[in-house]
Amino acid sequence: MKRLKNKSIRKMFEYLILTLGTLLSAFALEQFLIPNTILDGGVTGISIIIYKLTNIPLSILILIINVPFILLGYMNLGKRFLIRTIYSILCFSFFLTFFELLDPFTEEMLLATVFGGAILGIGTGLIIKSGGCTDGTESVAIIISKKTSLSVGQIVLAFNLIIYGIAGFIFGFDRAMYSLLTYVITFKVIDFVYEGLEQAKAAMIITDKGSNISEEIYKRLGRTTTKIKAKGLISGEKEVMYCVLTRIEIFELRHIVEDMDESAFVTITDVSDIIGDHIKSTNKRKLFRK
Repeated sequence: MKRLKNKSIRKMFEYLILTLGTLLSAFALEQFLIPNTILDGGVTGISIIIYKLTNIPLSILILIINVPFILLGYMNLGKRFLIRTIYSILCFSFFLTFFELLDPFTEEMLLATVFGGAILGIGTGLIIKSGGCTDGTESVAIIISKKTSLSVGQIVLAFNLIIYGIAGFIFGFDRAMYSLLTYVITFKVIDFVYEGLEQAKAAMIITDKGSNISEEIYKRLGRTTTKIKAKGLISGEKEVMYCVLTRIEIFELRHIVEDMDESAFVTITDVSDIIGDHIKSTNKRKLFRK
């Protein structure tokens, strides 16, 4: 009962952080970036370009364009990702509509770039840290990363460079360069809030239910695990599951372990570099064939 209560409190806190993150992100866009035609990356960047050319409300565009990305994310990251992402995008769209009614903070380009990028980075970092997402580009980048040698960060950067290039032709290349500078600032602040967009993580799970957890991790995240036999001084025979995954998947991993084995012990560490074909797609039926 106490554990259930703690879970409910933690869940409420996570949604509170999600809401705060979307508020900060919308504030940065409408009060600093959009009035000065400085673009964010990803789906939001595409939405801003269309908004500037057509005057279709930005909140509507973000909702519509994100739909296919959300579905792809759901297929690869699960139901929790879907629910929190929908909540995040709805809050984000609401706050965009609200802040659009206010006068912008500054029309000085450098100030708008620095402060807009920093606040956007804080907001985005809080959203991702709580398991949500306001831009479906990351979920697509994770899918592509699993099937190629490219990292998530490289894919997102390439996608954003295309957006900034298009923006340069439409709005002028000075705006494209300010947008790229904003992206760098945002990325670095996200790195400060949640240790980087493409930062690989290593999870070690000590459990009695290694096979069940391993299979569930593969089903929900598409990640394989390495099993290591271990023996605790007091607890006796155990299985240690080793898994390398991305930052955005840590949230789902935590819930997988909690659902499968409440007594499991998990540690998460940073991975500075990866050599070899790590985290690639495999045949599920072959993997679990007995």
